Amino acid sequence: MILGLLLALTSALATNLAFLFKHRGAVLAPPMEFRRPLRSAVGLFRSRWFLIGWIVAVVAWGLHVGALALAPLSIVQAVLSGGLVFLAVLAERFFGFHLGRRQWVGITITAAGLVTIGLTSGGADDTQRASLAALIAIEGAIFAVVAALVRISTRRHLPDRGEGLLLGAAAGALWGVSDIALKYLTQAPPGPVLGLVSPWTLTALIAGVIAFYASARSLQIGNGVEVIALTSVTANLTAIIGGILVFHEPIGSGAVGITARFLAFCLVIAGAALMPAPMRATPGAG
Repeated sequence: MILGLLLALTSALATNLAFLFKHRGAVLAPPMEFRRPLRSAVGLFRSRWFLIGWIVAVVAWGLHVGALALAPLSIVQAVLSGGLVFLAVLAERFFGFHLGRRQWVGITITAAGLVTIGLTSGGADDTQRASLAALIAIEGAIFAVVAALVRISTRRHLPDRGEGLLLGAAAGALWGVSDIALKYLTQAPPGPVLGLVSPWTLTALIAGVIAFYASARSLQIGNGVEVIALTSVTANLTAIIGGILVFHEPIGSGAVGITARFLAFCLVIAGAALMPAPMRATPGAG
């Protein structure tokens, strides 16, 4: 499981670096048009920074899949949620964003939650069996919620910031769906390779494609760090819930462990919630 956690940590760093590159490229690309998906995608990839971000994101995704195959889903997502620390440092040091005291408090709370999760892991049962019924129910419900978020985001009176946050949350939820499906595939008999021939492969692909467009649009019109933070939190929360309900991953061992881990998850989410705030890139940073 240690290797899985290391892969998750590296994936967290790469994922947030990719997000910041893609944000820099998205704001320079032509506006996204959902009715012209191919033209919009070409416009995005013609932006050098977006292309670099996408390449880094592919590498991060490979590391993420490796982590999912070696460690419990909820633990992997908890580590990935700690990527907000990387996001804050990278955004302020290298991408021209300024973070206030509230954001750094959020980073500290998130880190504390992750340390607690690590100390209370108590090992993982690699033989746990996934619940197909729970998988169908959770992913169906998430797709319904995402459809509602996208529909609300199209309302004309909604400001760009609100639309960006809604689309960022939708993209995060869809990436969480993809993570749950990928984790299920790694446990599908007779093994992850043959298990790829599965409807859950299609589910992961559909979720990923829709998330790509929703995320790109959110990065174009929303506040960069704010949108990225919300996207990450939503993805992590979705996958953590999936790990517990679908894969029956333990919240902890014993009353103390369960309480500590529950509080730790709350700390991670609360810390992430402190991240969004009006943050603007300094001139020339984009």
